[in-house]
Amino acid sequence: MPIPLRIVIIQLMETKLHYQCLENDYFKFNSLSFIPNETHEQKVVALFTHGYTASKSDNISWAQRLSEGHIPSIIFDLPGHKLGGYYPIKSFEDFTEHAHECFITAYEKLLTQIDFTPEKIILAGHSLGALLSLKALELEQFSDALAIGVGLGISQHKDNHLFESDFYQKTLNIRRQLVDENLDSDLVFPWIKDEKISFQLKGKRIHLITGSDDVVVGNGGMEALSFMLENLGNKVSSHEPKKMPHHEPSSASGHLYHFIKKELEL
Repeated sequence: MPIPLRIVIIQLMETKLHYQCLENDYFKFNSLSFIPNETHEQKVVALFTHGYTASKSDNISWAQRLSEGHIPSIIFDLPGHKLGGYYPIKSFEDFTEHAHECFITAYEKLLTQIDFTPEKIILAGHSLGALLSLKALELEQFSDALAIGVGLGISQHKDNHLFESDFYQKTLNIRRQLVDENLDSDLVFPWIKDEKISFQLKGKRIHLITGSDDVVVGNGGMEALSFMLENLGNKVSSHEPKKMPHHEPSSASGHLYHFIKKELEL
């Protein structure tokens, strides 16, 4: 007697990538959209960016993980960063005053690539990008968004920022050549420090993810930022993986996705 055949049909989840150059009143920069062929019923989208001297390639694993969960996303290069396709910026002031508005430009592009109106927007970034994602919460378009800051905290180093120490000087000699001259570390690092302690956010939902082995944020850095943001009247949560060094933001993808899945009950 012949054995009946069992036919199993597996529908693979496919994601379409869209490469594009974005432009607004201040900057020109590259981006990459991840559009899954099926989207989650809760209609969620995400926008990601990277840290100082890096590029959107640091966020690829984040976007890929979310696309597996049927969430469209867009990753973009920060203005003046050469690894992602270099376009010069006019001034340091343009960057400090308007770089967080690149989230708007990326969001507007993403809206043209999906067939629904998002019910929830996720903004996330690593290090400098994390700072900008929190700043973007101040924009009208993202007043109800969820911001996730990876590798972000208030440094508890007693002396200079770790990146300003002798240990990192050789690294900085190379890294400062990876950005526009208007974004020299001597300008950017003091600004980052001042911005973190000058937040005026209130009533926002913020989640922080920093590895316990992140020597840039350092011991207690994430906790200090979380405490400050909570005192301002924000709902803040945090997660501290044992292994997620500052130079490996791609390792945050699983932690980021699992938080989003739990937070939004996907």
